Amino acid sequence: MGSTKRYYSEALKDWPENDRPKEKFVAHGGAYLSDSELLAILIESGSGGKNAVDLARDLLKKFDDLSGIDLASVDELCKVNGIGKGKAIIIKAGLEIGRRFVSSSKSANSVYRSSEDVVDVYMPQMKNLKKEIFRIVMLNAKNKPIKSVTIAEGGLTSSVAHPREIFNPAIRESAHAVILMHNHPTGDPEPSDEDINFTRRLVEAGKMVGIKVLDHIIIGENKYYSFSDEGNL
Repeated sequence: MGSTKRYYSEALKDWPENDRPKEKFVAHGGAYLSDSELLAILIESGSGGKNAVDLARDLLKKFDDLSGIDLASVDELCKVNGIGKGKAIIIKAGLEIGRRFVSSSKSANSVYRSSEDVVDVYMPQMKNLKKEIFRIVMLNAKNKPIKSVTIAEGGLTSSVAHPREIFNPAIRESAHAVILMHNHPTGDPEPSDEDINFTRRLVEAGKMVGIKVLDHIIIGENKYYSFSDEGNL
């Protein structure tokens, strides 16, 4: 009867070279590795009698999958034995880099023809944020994105004192139009009275400086609200 290859908690340096996550990555590329092996590369070293792959498996067991790990805070990751603050930060940073790469690759040659086009790019970045973020996307005359910037963190009226804070970056970039975006950490994208009144102020301010507000999109948990789609601009 053949035996199954298992290494239990041996240090990775004691594994056969072609089974170590880093060596497998170099030889075959990242797509060849499992989630636990990719996490082990970020974790780098073991702790408490467990190697990096063991710790990665513990994380996946506790949080179900990479999405669950992404949703967890640094403090929550640190509750897994062997995961200190340094390892947790590296894991979160690695996941954030991946998310930004996906968004930037989608955005690079985009033309925003609808709210769905915008949400496809920014939903992955904004849907799981723990605090409210207000961003603008600046567009040229062909509705291609020039740049996106975060204007403020926190409630709209408490953190954005004046429309000029929003339109100054657009003026500097010679933007033809802007799309406003913010998230609701509650997961419910329905606009509050504050959201509605603030949007109206910005639409009027945009007219004064010659920059059209094409939309204001509120990101929730896998759903969104578009002021343009709802006829509220």
